[in-house]
Amino acid sequence: MTYLVLGLARSGQAAALALRRRGEEVIGVDASSDVDTGRLAEAGVELHLGTEEESLLDRAETLIKSPGVPGEAPLVETARARGIPVWSELELGARLLGNPIVGVTGTNGKTTTSELLGVMLGAPVAGNVGRALCELDGRIEPGEVVVCEVSSFQLEDIHEFRPHVAVLLNLEPDHLDRHGSIDAYRAAKLRIFENQGEGDVAVVPVGFDDIPGRARRIEFEPSDELPAEPLIPGAHNRENATAATAAARALGIPDSRITEALETFPGVAHRLEPVAEAGGVRFVNDSKATNTAAARRAVAAYDEQLHMILGGSDKRESYTELALDMAGRVRRAYLIGETAQAIGTALEQAGVDHELSGDLETAVRSAAKNAQPGEIVLLAPACASYDQFHDFEERGEAFRRIVAEVAS
Repeated sequence: MTYLVLGLARSGQAAALALRRRGEEVIGVDASSDVDTGRLAEAGVELHLGTEEESLLDRAETLIKSPGVPGEAPLVETARARGIPVWSELELGARLLGNPIVGVTGTNGKTTTSELLGVMLGAPVAGNVGRALCELDGRIEPGEVVVCEVSSFQLEDIHEFRPHVAVLLNLEPDHLDRHGSIDAYRAAKLRIFENQGEGDVAVVPVGFDDIPGRARRIEFEPSDELPAEPLIPGAHNRENATAATAAARALGIPDSRITEALETFPGVAHRLEPVAEAGGVRFVNDSKATNTAAARRAVAAYDEQLHMILGGSDKRESYTELALDMAGRVRRAYLIGETAQAIGTALEQAGVDHELSGDLETAVRSAAKNAQPGEIVLLAPACASYDQFHDFEERGEAFRRIVAEVAS
């Protein structure tokens, strides 16, 4: 069988390599010519960089679409018009592995909840975090449970993907630049449940209605009793912990193991990550706060006065509610990237002091200069990173580096 893998970043490469291990013919395509394809070439992937020739579909029986590739991409639209199946890497990985999957989705908290569940279950974690699902091919035992963080982009192109336990944490406006509307975004998220049967479990917030599928429903809410309080701070992280606990209990995990995980799990990189302390000022990296809902949770996580760094690429969100939450809690905001002016307008209306810093280094140095002992410099951008950085990880790593310089 011949597969065309469109998009050769992390998940695309994982898909292509997994298919080649099975002896399948793979055509790898990426619109960028600046892709590290050494491993793909060694594995025998036929590579086409800097082009997306539709004629390549003449030999393809299935198209594997990386999550960063929009559904409107010409090759994708042409494949659908020709009746060629379009799968996400998630769909391919689930088919190749055949392992039971605990899927975690939601607007915010996916990574933290997935990693916490991985500790509770003693299970590998893959998907929209760290490593692609296909990277586990050949590396785990048959029947071993896999925790999979699942994004709306990945769920757009599932067909048979069926997690034994599916967790929905929350649903708030996000990625409207890609999905076009909150209804389309919601529909994509809820696909995590559509193939579940009566032997499966759906873990959802209390009162959340209209999920597809036939799974047994378990509800959770932030005030649920836990066998132990989580080590990681913030009301939103307690909510993540209640969801993880509900999923773990559904799988028969004893409270003793859940307790140990809650009391020891330190959180994940780029999510309310303590970076340094200098002169009584703490520096916190929440680069993964790529939407306003996540940034609002970051603000609510602290009682101390904040110096908050905001801004990035535009996702068509309103900043009004975030600005109102910041009033009285944020002593000054430092605005960067293409959304700086729009955020500044919202902050002006809410009476929040702010300055247009332009770039991250200027913002960090100004915040460090202005912050007083007992205050926190918080990177919680409320935006994607693509205007100035490759991704939120690169943005968070840049924050760490600059903080190390100013705190020394």
